[in-house]
Amino acid sequence: MEAAVASALTKEVALKLVSLLSEKHKLSKGLMEDLRFIRTELDMISSARDTHSHLGNPGASASASQAAVSMDEMRDLAHDIEDCIDRFLPCVACEGEASTVLHRMKKAVSSTRSRFAAEIHKLRRRLKDAHERRVNYDVHHHSGGASSSSAASSSPATVADAAESDPVGIEGPKQELVDLLLGSEPGKLSTISIVGFGGSGKTTLARAVYESPGVVQSYPCRAWAMASQHRDPEGLLTAILRQFTADVPPDRSSIKEFLQATRCLIVIDDINKQHWDAIKSILTKETESRIIVTTALQSVANACSSDDGYVYKMSILNAEHSKVLLNKKVFFRGCSPELERGSTAIVEKCDGLPLALVSVAKFLLGENELTGSHCAQVCRSLGHHMEKESDFTKLRQVLVNNYSNLSGYPLRTSLLYTSLFPNGHPIRKNTLIRRWLAEGYVQCQYKRSDLEVADENFRELVDRNIIRPIDASNNAKVKTCKTHGIMHEFILHKSMSDYFITSLHDQNRSNFRHLFIQNPASGSALGLNQHQHQQTSPINNEASNSEKFRARSLTIFGNAGEAASEFYKCKLLRVLDLEECNDLEDDHLKDIHKLWHLKYLSLGGAISDLPRKIDKLHCLETLDLRKTKIEILPVELIGLPHLAHLFGKFKLGTNNLKTSELVKFLPKKSKLKTLAGFIADENPGFLQLMDHMNELKKVKIWCESSSTTDNNSLTHISNAVQKFAQDGMDTTGVRSLSLDFGNSLGDFLGSIQEYCYLSSLKLHGRLNQLPQFITSLCGLTDLCLSSTNLTGSDLSNLCKLRYLLYLKLVEANLGSFIIKKGDFPSLRRLCLVMQVPIAPTIEEGALPYLVSLQLLCEDLVGLSGIKIEYHDCLEEVALDSMVSMKTVEMWETAAKKHPKRPKVTFLKRIDPSETQYTVKYVAADGPAREKKSSIEFNQVQLTQNMSQKKCIIQLGTVNKLNSALKQMIVSEPELSSAGNGVMPPSASIC
Repeated sequence: MEAAVASALTKEVALKLVSLLSEKHKLSKGLMEDLRFIRTELDMISSARDTHSHLGNPGASASASQAAVSMDEMRDLAHDIEDCIDRFLPCVACEGEASTVLHRMKKAVSSTRSRFAAEIHKLRRRLKDAHERRVNYDVHHHSGGASSSSAASSSPATVADAAESDPVGIEGPKQELVDLLLGSEPGKLSTISIVGFGGSGKTTLARAVYESPGVVQSYPCRAWAMASQHRDPEGLLTAILRQFTADVPPDRSSIKEFLQATRCLIVIDDINKQHWDAIKSILTKETESRIIVTTALQSVANACSSDDGYVYKMSILNAEHSKVLLNKKVFFRGCSPELERGSTAIVEKCDGLPLALVSVAKFLLGENELTGSHCAQVCRSLGHHMEKESDFTKLRQVLVNNYSNLSGYPLRTSLLYTSLFPNGHPIRKNTLIRRWLAEGYVQCQYKRSDLEVADENFRELVDRNIIRPIDASNNAKVKTCKTHGIMHEFILHKSMSDYFITSLHDQNRSNFRHLFIQNPASGSALGLNQHQHQQTSPINNEASNSEKFRARSLTIFGNAGEAASEFYKCKLLRVLDLEECNDLEDDHLKDIHKLWHLKYLSLGGAISDLPRKIDKLHCLETLDLRKTKIEILPVELIGLPHLAHLFGKFKLGTNNLKTSELVKFLPKKSKLKTLAGFIADENPGFLQLMDHMNELKKVKIWCESSSTTDNNSLTHISNAVQKFAQDGMDTTGVRSLSLDFGNSLGDFLGSIQEYCYLSSLKLHGRLNQLPQFITSLCGLTDLCLSSTNLTGSDLSNLCKLRYLLYLKLVEANLGSFIIKKGDFPSLRRLCLVMQVPIAPTIEEGALPYLVSLQLLCEDLVGLSGIKIEYHDCLEEVALDSMVSMKTVEMWETAAKKHPKRPKVTFLKRIDPSETQYTVKYVAADGPAREKKSSIEFNQVQLTQNMSQKKCIIQLGTVNKLNSALKQMIVSEPELSSAGNGVMPPSASIC
């Protein structure tokens, strides 16, 4: 299986072999020859892997089955080679590592040295035997056979959307697109792109719009074409033209003239970039013809609708519509309470994908007596059924296409890796990327960094709608995501079949590369059936003492149970993710230093202290302590030679050490890139060390809030911030600073000199005035100001930031903030979190490139003076999910009148989970508040209108306004700590 083989063939294995071979004079001749042979074989296995694609199609030929068995053998050999090398060469990143390891081997007893040579020789013999078997059985690694090839080449849209002949939940989207099509400006080319995951109903929606009576009447000349049936763009153009008339010759000039002279509607299903590049060349803006395209790629949709177009992103069916669809297909006689429970399990597993719901329904129709327990059993074994049963053929083709069309085995392996997380579990993007890097699943080419390649891989998965963002993403950067539900089921089953991922409770766990533990109560979310999830005692049995684990990662969700004190027996772990582990205690970490290969470590909420020997984790790159209770960080930890990312909120565990003494703890060349973050108090340790962390890119600092804050401490902070910002002048990449000065006054920032470089800046805390250095940050693209108490002219000074792309303001009152014509000429996203429902004044001509506007205040009334027609590029307006329905209606009406038809979306405010200072917004399905009384609405509207006429509100007036609003608005959040106009800590966002 190619994905499992890919897990072993990381670049590190080859680098380790090269490192060993470079010490020629120190190796025996026999060992030298064996290592060279193995190195060559790894290259051959890699080549065979790239040309072999076993997609699990039923009915595969005998030769394909033999090839699969052969690749399984190659996978096991590759894993054994990696395991053998890792045990003797743990860290290839260190210069001279081969010398160090060979020196250690020389110091070892003779039997240990000879055991390594004997194991290498044994692996060589196994490789030769595998070669002979391939020759004897005439095994050739084809590209998966005819059935695989046809499955891979067939279009997902062709087989998926056509399956749904009785659509559910389509009326709203259809009417939206029909209105857009019939209401578009005459004489102006408009392309509507429908984009979404395969099987989500793109073709069904396009067909419904195409056959709508109003569209048929307005566009009597129509054509429908399937792009995937035409490899040649000229063939596609000819197919379109022949549906209009047979009299016009099918050449480009004739087609262009025809479309200019005739009002046409063209639908191109499953379009790709090459087809669009050919088609757009024959279109002109003078035509009244319109085009609808469908695609699974967001980038293609954006390209097709880049010029006066519109992108419609398919949504999954909600639970109500999913059940309606199931009732139509299989539960047409109604559901008993027991059967209702089973249908709920199906709805959750299919995750709103119409094709998945239809496929499961077809399968269930074959049952003599359908029960809820059987439905639940089908859900637990859905991956197995999708692979074997003919009722899932169309769904299987869609999922196989999504997987096999990914660009290369590293990306496919990275996708399979996401199935480690439970279905529906939020995954932080940066966490996932750092884990990919730690596992060696990112292979950079040319002169790019591993991080750049990993980020590109992530974007491709998002572009294909395989994983989808689930956070607010207000600065266009995905922070949290999850895998599409049915795709998660597919890749989890494939991962388990390929010996890639399994539960630690599986009795065959020692053969897998990645292990997880999840509480039984939530195990159903993983879709594990009894065959896949055979229960054993985690590791605590007699056999485990001699059991050799090849696992490279262990991820625990919930309680670890008996395994909490045994995970160190997985000696080759690179990733140990215990962030979601609830019962892990300090004592369980006493042997963690034995995990020499560990690169990524995250700890959970029960940990309050780090073990003394944690500084022995030589290879550690990421240490995440954000969920822990750890307050003091051992100073020795910063001496780890490969530590690049350190997360938490802690102080340095030393006092009264001079800078020269502290620097001794740092490695010769510190690789620390992320320090987020530490508490700055009377101990200036971290602030002094920042000068010597030359690769530092991201810093988060909490200032110790005390009425007796030492002026020297503030000076240290100011100097460290200035040095960090000025060092950035020589860079053009990301350089981020987050500074939380709590109850302290942040005016010490005024001493920072101008002409620094930061790409992102977050400030939380009170300021008397805007620090001048902010407006001089030439590279600043992201800015967040939270609870600063700034108003009026101070905020207006931000307009000097001509290159700013994202601005977030979290303030009690923004009514006196005026954004004038020409201000913020580059800004694309504006997020305003307000406690008083009075929005800033935005004049016509300001924010010319604004794409997203977020107005987050649950008591927002109407449009609040915002005129979205001033912003031609606007694509999204986000509101607090608790706003009144009357306000929602007003915004939706305004959006329909806007040429770009911006989406009106909703964000739900949730309580802080990590600190008392932050409140987070996440995406919501829709408005949560059903209605406000007309009296309440009008009272707040009157207050807002009176305030807006004054334009500038003095802080003393805010106190009175707050008091009045408390009496008027029943749902007003507490303002006890905002009497001076400052956002209370519990209501701020940063």
